[in-house]
Amino acid sequence: MSKTFLWIEDKKDKSGFTFWKTFMEQIFPDVIVESKKNNSELVKAVKSLADRENRYIVVFDNSFDNLQVLFELKILSEVSKEKDNVSLLNLICFEYILLEFKELIDWVFAPDDDFLEKRINVINARQKLVKAISDGNSSYKEIKEIKDYCDNIGDYNIEQLSAKILFDITRNTGFEVTKSSMGECWICSCCDWSGRQDDDICGLDSSRLNIYDKMKHILEGTCLSDEFKRLGLEVA
Repeated sequence: MSKTFLWIEDKKDKSGFTFWKTFMEQIFPDVIVESKKNNSELVKAVKSLADRENRYIVVFDNSFDNLQVLFELKILSEVSKEKDNVSLLNLICFEYILLEFKELIDWVFAPDDDFLEKRINVINARQKLVKAISDGNSSYKEIKEIKDYCDNIGDYNIEQLSAKILFDITRNTGFEVTKSSMGECWICSCCDWSGRQDDDICGLDSSRLNIYDKMKHILEGTCLSDEFKRLGLEVA
């Protein structure tokens, strides 16, 4: 029987790998997640793929304002078209997936959380960025709320900015996401966070979810739903 693989560019010790491993185990458990360490190695792996029996789904971070990434993506797209068993997911990066997640703010913060006021600038920047990308507006660096949040916006591409905004929203919570670590509240059932303190109350405190339900919410509240439907994958 043929197998289905999800090839990603994230190293095994990074948060991107943790996210994809957790998500796929819960939603598409028959899909095998494999790391190719970086985007260049991912492209090489697809180019040299000789296997025609199994299916390969490729996650290549589409940082559309990074010239090197665009060059690699062009090569990857051309090579993939020549192979009937290779499909590309159209995604910016896993951090952006979590940024666009409709319930992000509702999960991270309790309704009366002081952080909702203290982090209003980054929350507004997130809202404007997601709307701009959804509208197909690549000129996100000209948006006032994003410029107010990040005065050196010119130093960032879309992937870097997504990671920065996600961290600034989630820092010092159980949902904190950095390049090297994924907050336990993303990848564990409520409330299995080993570092939880008595005053650590999030938006899920009164409606606790198990890990499968969390991943299902993320699927349904992001672009992942349409992307996997396009590939014909069925939810477990």
